[in-house]
Amino acid sequence: MNELKLSCILLLLGSTMSLSAQTLYVDAVNGKEQAKGTITDPLPSLEKAMTIANKFAGDQPVDIKLASGLYVVSHELTVKTGKADGDNVKFTIEAIHMPDDKDWQPGKMPVIQSVSPNNSNVQFTHAVCFLVDKNNVTFKGLKFVGNASPDVAYYYPITRENQNLDGLEVSQCYFIGEKNSTRLQSGLWTHGAGIHVDHCIFYNCRNAMVLIKGIKDLSITNSIIYGAYESGIWFGASTAPFVFKNNIVTHCNFFWVRPKDTQPAYSFSNSLITENDDYMGYIADDLIPAAKSNLKETGIRKKGTVKLVEIKTDRDEPHDYLNPVHGSAGSDLPAGIFKKKG
Repeated sequence: MNELKLSCILLLLGSTMSLSAQTLYVDAVNGKEQAKGTITDPLPSLEKAMTIANKFAGDQPVDIKLASGLYVVSHELTVKTGKADGDNVKFTIEAIHMPDDKDWQPGKMPVIQSVSPNNSNVQFTHAVCFLVDKNNVTFKGLKFVGNASPDVAYYYPITRENQNLDGLEVSQCYFIGEKNSTRLQSGLWTHGAGIHVDHCIFYNCRNAMVLIKGIKDLSITNSIIYGAYESGIWFGASTAPFVFKNNIVTHCNFFWVRPKDTQPAYSFSNSLITENDDYMGYIADDLIPAAKSNLKETGIRKKGTVKLVEIKTDRDEPHDYLNPVHGSAGSDLPAGIFKKKG
């Protein structure tokens, strides 16, 4: 082999290693503590993967890929790298098997459960699973369930406390709570810009999303909010325009809650918002129905019975678990865990 060919091969290998240098594979069943984090030698836990990723200082995207299994998290996990504040390196935490893959089944979805006690006193005492502390973070194809710790009244799977951050995408994820056993206060409790939620299902959470300070460039699309026993969306004082379309919101206490003594111009489109106790409310000592609101509604349906696919007597979840039953109200919308219909 001549020197030129050898140099080219070494250069190609170096480039390939550089591109994959900030990718970690995690397998809750087969991973090992001293593993390298490759696809053939995966790490055993999210804690181990996040500890390593927090030290990455390269410019390549960071990608943590989760095999199917149960990931039990015992403390807050901070999503950051070893770069300086304000870094824009893309950081993704995602399932290896995604819902639109041909052979996907709900049992292949990574399940993330926090058993952490209260681990934050920012504004109030609560528990967090992922604390997003950088720009450009994405969660894809994950199932979050509630926290069973008896001392935790408020649990948030995904939190972003810094309103100066930008870029938070949550796609094809389940957020499933149960108020009497594994409470989930809100799938997201976030501040800041660039929050994009798409094709997610929020089931029996107290709130689907709490969006408070500095909210702009927000989109909530193709998602299902079912059984939120406080509100579907708890929204702060932002007056920035947002996108809300192709969603189903049903069996909730309130669809949307806003601050008291404000009537921002909200626009909702092409969605089914039905069978909720109240539509718009505001925040006082308690949640109060709003007599007046400044709304622009395009293609909003407020009648219809929504029925979701649930587990019956079979051991496994149906493939379209918690998506609308065929023929149910809202089944014509592209809302649900799948980006590809059929």
